[in-house]
Amino acid sequence: MQHISHKDIENYDRFYRGNLINSVTGFKSANLLATRSIDDIDNVAIFSSVTHLGSNPAMFSFVQRPLGHGVGHTYQNLKATGKITLNHVNMNLVDRSHQSSAKYDEQVSEFNELGIELLRRNDFIAPFVNEATIQVAAEYVNEYPIKENNCILVICKITDIFIQPNILHQDGWLDISKAGSVAINGLDGYAVAKTRKRLSYAQVDKELEELSIDNDA
Repeated sequence: MQHISHKDIENYDRFYRGNLINSVTGFKSANLLATRSIDDIDNVAIFSSVTHLGSNPAMFSFVQRPLGHGVGHTYQNLKATGKITLNHVNMNLVDRSHQSSAKYDEQVSEFNELGIELLRRNDFIAPFVNEATIQVAAEYVNEYPIKENNCILVICKITDIFIQPNILHQDGWLDISKAGSVAINGLDGYAVAKTRKRLSYAQVDKELEELSIDNDA
């Protein structure tokens, strides 16, 4: 196997290092986080750092990169309004979602600029992405500075979920592959996962059972 040492990593070109380190931890979820500013400008941007934090209360986190240099509109809008939506990226959205990582001016709505169809729901401040088959509304809870790299870990509480019925199983499991949700490999590689197997809850001295992935079963 090829050995890459920490010295090698430190000496790499920043783009080479970024590609390597963003890929080495494996596939990540691809989500469009959407917010609305206090000036009524709708913002949407792709994030690959969304992580499940717990189910009771239902929470997720995302990592906000160091502020400044044209980034941080999602974070700023969330702090101002307390509201955000999480929308799964599918292959039809990939090109436009990837372009949303560009540093647009805060007065520019990526929805309009990139042709991402906006969905407005009554009683929700933040917009949704109409083409997303899984849409989640959430609110700001807390944040924790990461002093090692000046990033911010942002915590959000899930308040509402909107999904296509055919991807929801009787036990609450969502068939992400049927939803067409894509994963990100590194910074710019997009993949579609295929669910091959589900297994029962692991317990000591009990054999695993294979669960059905057929929603009609």
